[in-house]
Amino acid sequence: MSEEMKPDLTHGEPAATRATTPMWLFVLLLALLFLGGVYFDHHSGWFSAKVYAPYTSAEEVEQYQPRSGAAAMRAHGKQVYEMVCGVCHGNDGLGKPGQAPPLAGSEWVNTKGDNRLIHIPLEGLSGPITVKGQEMSFPSPMAAMGAALSDADLAAVLSYIRSAWGNQAGAVTPEEVKAVRAAIGAHPQPLTAEQLQTMPE
Repeated sequence: MSEEMKPDLTHGEPAATRATTPMWLFVLLLALLFLGGVYFDHHSGWFSAKVYAPYTSAEEVEQYQPRSGAAAMRAHGKQVYEMVCGVCHGNDGLGKPGQAPPLAGSEWVNTKGDNRLIHIPLEGLSGPITVKGQEMSFPSPMAAMGAALSDADLAAVLSYIRSAWGNQAGAVTPEEVKAVRAAIGAHPQPLTAEQLQTMPE
């Protein structure tokens, strides 16, 4: 065998050596994973607070549902009632002792007609009144809280009252409120229960 063809055995076989991975590479990988998770959290509907977080009850979800017709009127009536009437009569319609009579189950609410009921918030009420067989009197007369409301708002409130808390009476229209308001005139005076009784239902 010629010298040119002999293998060179002086250096031996190549051997594997230990080498460390740079630490900055691990830091970069972890940073990229973290930033990817943050991006996913903010841009994916799976964990979006707008999808899962804002509602605390079924009633709250119901408030944001699109409505029309009678459902829209009732929802608006509830909102106005809680701002204007609920302070005294309670958001549950049960009234408050010494302050206001209950509206839930009241014979003044559950009537075939709505004439008397419209007069009450437009003129106010003074003196004792009997509700569900119990005579009640209050230190202060009820002010004409509905006089400042529009015909549509007052109709919505009264329609809500006549359909909430187990009450089952018909809706009140803005036209009916407008007619009663016109009949009362510009200077309403608080009514008594006796005066209301003389009016058509």
